[in-house]
Amino acid sequence: MTFLDELGHRLLIGDGAMGTMLHAAGNSLDLALPELNVSNADLVSTVHESYLSVGADVLTTNTFGANRLRLAGQGHALAVREINLAGVRLARRAARSAGRPVYVAGSLSPAVTAGQRRKVAPADRAAAVREQVEALLEGGVDVLLLETFGHLEELTEAVEVAAGLDAGVPVIAQATFTSDGRTLGGESPHEVATALAALPVAAIGTNCTLGPQAMLEVVRELRRATTLPLTALPNAGLPRRVRGRRFEYNIDGAYVARYALRYAEAGAALVGGCCGTTPSHIQAVSAALGDRRERRVTAVPRAPAPRTAPPEPADHDTLAVRLAEGRQVLGVEVRPAPGGLAEETAELVVRLRDRGAGLVLVSPTESPRAQPGSVNLALHLGQSIGVTAVPAVPTWDKTIMTLQADLLGAHALGVRSVVCETGNPPLRGDYPNVDGIWEVDSVGLIGLLEGLNRGHDSGGLPLATKTGFHIGARFNPGSGDPVAELARTREKLLAGAQFLISRPVYEASGFLRMAEALGGEVPLLVTVAPLRDYAEAEFLAHEVPDVTIPEETLRALDVAGPAAPRVGRELAAQLVRELRPAAAGLMIAVGPGPADQAIELLGEI
Repeated sequence: MTFLDELGHRLLIGDGAMGTMLHAAGNSLDLALPELNVSNADLVSTVHESYLSVGADVLTTNTFGANRLRLAGQGHALAVREINLAGVRLARRAARSAGRPVYVAGSLSPAVTAGQRRKVAPADRAAAVREQVEALLEGGVDVLLLETFGHLEELTEAVEVAAGLDAGVPVIAQATFTSDGRTLGGESPHEVATALAALPVAAIGTNCTLGPQAMLEVVRELRRATTLPLTALPNAGLPRRVRGRRFEYNIDGAYVARYALRYAEAGAALVGGCCGTTPSHIQAVSAALGDRRERRVTAVPRAPAPRTAPPEPADHDTLAVRLAEGRQVLGVEVRPAPGGLAEETAELVVRLRDRGAGLVLVSPTESPRAQPGSVNLALHLGQSIGVTAVPAVPTWDKTIMTLQADLLGAHALGVRSVVCETGNPPLRGDYPNVDGIWEVDSVGLIGLLEGLNRGHDSGGLPLATKTGFHIGARFNPGSGDPVAELARTREKLLAGAQFLISRPVYEASGFLRMAEALGGEVPLLVTVAPLRDYAEAEFLAHEVPDVTIPEETLRALDVAGPAAPRVGRELAAQLVRELRPAAAGLMIAVGPGPADQAIELLGEI
């Protein structure tokens, strides 16, 4: 009897998680787990055998993510065929030892991770899927199992690629849904079922993300939309982090089995488990189903409720208006006062405003001391003083979900202009590799904001309303590698940056070259920082990377003695005169210590 025959006549029990078992055996989730098919075949075989021993009818190959694009990150892009053939061989060998009909499902993930999705063209995704499918078919799978697809577009692409090879092997297409009952792409179960029903699939279903209870409603929605056989493979609830980067799941098998019965009653043809499920869960499912292997399916199609387009937001940001109208901007760059004294910063900004500063860029410090965040401080300055305050937002030590939540909240409170930075961690010891994360860099943050402006979150899910962010970014005319800096700046523009603010410059040529190379594509604001004395200039020239200070500036400050502050302002004023014609605006950076230099310079230019 073929897999399709079995699928049409009785309820099949799938296996549980492969990755969870490999992780429990000591393998990091950062590794390419499919590569263990080659380097630790005995371990993978043991996992297959453990699921066989508790009643699984379907073994899933250890090939989730085993395509060229995903394997490239671990250096295995050229081993796609080898890894997939080995995965099929191990599952098939275990299946043959069962003494009963057991089928091998070739696991395919989306071609790209969420982070890769925007950077990879659909044609490249399709090519990666095709290469993996060809290897799985060569290995001899009984069915192709498309798992954990969060975007319907990618799932239909993969189905079409698999079906286009015309190998006569059935295809099961599974989408993953979030807690709001929609995919990451925003599609409802009804929309997924309707789209997949028009394609050559043997069954459709859902796996991963949701636990047993939440998945039940998705299964019921799918059943109302189609008469195709259904699959349901839930996670074992939510994971609990233990010992650093290790995770455990605590849901017991009886709970999973209880919901497996409900999936069967809702019309599922194949039930099993995904992340966190183990042989003990599958054993409980098998025992609970017992003789209840007859499926009774009733389809009750129901059209989804129509979705309305959100209204366009209004943008009242004065910086965006000034730049759009071609008016010169004069502003200052400040950093939060250490120790969390927001009022101290506010008092400084009042003095700067009274000297003519119409814009305040609030940049984060790299100090480990307590301080207000740049977004919150910018909001405080805007509301308490009435200045146009723009936060510079670093991505260091923030997940993309945290950044997204913070920025959506700031937008709701009136923040529009944002300057995107990668940022640097504060040094707390004797080595710069401190704890922290960069889930996205400044280019990724620009892309996030550009997506929010189009009405989609970081996962592509539609928002209730579009944002109206005015997206800025940094560039460094003093970089020691101007070619690389120009290329990096172009990446930011391509991602969606609408204006650029320079790092502080101490000589004109670097900024003028960058301005000419960029050709007026977006407004450029130049930042000038008046030097206090020779010691500050010497420190910047020798200890801070990518800062260029001319020798004549160093000599002038060295011989100035007590007059160094005045000389520093004169040099900065001369620089302003040279750069203003090439810039859309001027920013005066307030350095550490007293702000007198910046305040005096504002009165002199």
